[in-house]
Formats: sequence, structure tokens, C-alpha cells
Amino acid sequence: MFGDIGNTLKHMELSKSLCRKVRSFGCRSWFEKLWFLPVWLLLGVSRFIIMTVPFRHLSLWLGVHEGINSWVQIPDSSSEARAVSISRVVQMTANYTPWKSNCFPQAVTARILLGLYGVPYSLFFGVNRNAEDAILLAHSWVTVGRVRVTGGNGFDQFTVVSCFVCPRLRNVAS
Repeated sequence: MFGDIGNTLKHMELSKSLCRKVRSFGCRSWFEKLWFLPVWLLLGVSRFIIMTVPFRHLSLWLGVHEGINSWVQIPDSSSEARAVSISRVVQMTANYTPWKSNCFPQAVTARILLGLYGVPYSLFFGVNRNAEDAILLAHSWVTVGRVRVTGGNGFDQFTVVSCFVCPRLRNVAS
């Protein structure tokens, strides 16, 4: 008897949670709604590729390797706005994947979307040594000018060890 009540309460909580998520999704921009499923799939494909393809092969698709020369170009306002939209959809969607969608799959996915829209990006890899137990931590993040597309503020916490820029951005610097 009491088990039925417990199950009913669990179902009610799940229903409330689902309704809240549906309402929240309804308030998202058309861009985020349109790209949710493709980004969800891209995060999975990115994760699979990261786990199965050696980095030397994957790096060919990340952009032009700039070594540790970390620099960003100031984008125009439309590119910056598109980067903010891509940032929102990638970060939101990463919360709904059943697999681990940490910084690297998010960076790869953001790089793909930014490339599709022709937005000049910089993709960074950084490391930091944890002071407590001396564990080396790695992180990746993508920026478009001042916009932190994925990975938060990696520059504050990590030392840049590698930078990839979109080919269009590289041509501007030459």
C-alpha cells in the first residue's frame, strides 16, 4: 500500500521535472531549439572520435596549429552573436547527454558549428598541476574574440600548451 504511494510520488516528481524542462526548452531561442538534436548527435560523435582516433589525426580537423602562440581576433558583431548562440546550445545540450560531454567533445562540437557558420575561432589546450596532489589536469576551450564559447575562462586556470585557429583566421594573420 505505502509502496504505491511512494511510486506515485516519484512519478509526480518526474512529471513536474519533465514539465519544467519542456517549459524551459520552450523559452529557448529558435537557434537553440533547431540545433539541439544535431548538437546532441555531434557531441556523441565527437566523444566517439576522441576515444578512437589518435590525436595526431584528429588535430588535422581542429584547425591550423599555432603551437603555443595563443591569440584571438576581434570578431565583428554578427560573428560574436553567433558564437554566443553556439555557446549556449553546446553547453545546454551537453547537460542532456548520457555519455561524458566534458570540455574536449564540447570544443570539437563548437569548432564544427563555428566552421559551418564561418566564424573565426581559436581552440586551446592547456594544462595545470593540482597543488594538493600534484595531478596534471588538462583542459580545452574555444574562444571567438572575447566570447568564451566552451570551456569557461581557461586562460585564468591553465597554461596554454597548444592553439588551433580556423584557416580563415590564420590567413588574416599572415
